[in-house]
Amino acid sequence: MKYILLLFLLLSFCLSVSSQTATPNYDKLLGGDDYGMKTYILVILKTGPNKIEDKKVLDSLFKGHIQNIGRLAANGKLIVAGPLGKNDKTYRGIFILNVKSIEEAVVLLETDPTIKDKVLEAELFKWYGSAALPTYLPNHEKIEKKKM
Repeated sequence: MKYILLLFLLLSFCLSVSSQTATPNYDKLLGGDDYGMKTYILVILKTGPNKIEDKKVLDSLFKGHIQNIGRLAANGKLIVAGPLGKNDKTYRGIFILNVKSIEEAVVLLETDPTIKDKVLEAELFKWYGSAALPTYLPNHEKIEKKKM
């Protein structure tokens, strides 16, 4: 009986170890680690100190903001962007940037006219998420009826 129990425990251990091998769908091209994860930069956009009253100027800055989002997305640097609902923290939206460092993200953010003119400010954080996240936008294009 002892031997049967020992054999059962050994078999259980072997099955446990073998289940930790690489999955058959592993795609190293997405740049993930062994867990399919990688580092991004999470950007929280919030209301900045510059209050522009001129509607034409403000509209122009936000038009440039949207164009910059499109440019960064087309270049594979911005993989998620969107506004936040009204809140008491003056948070306005988020970006997830496909770069490894805060310094790289700051350079990209300086190309946004709303940030450059301090209509929006950015808080940046390193974020560890799925390496498949860059596949989000191409899949989104399959389900959108209208372009923004």
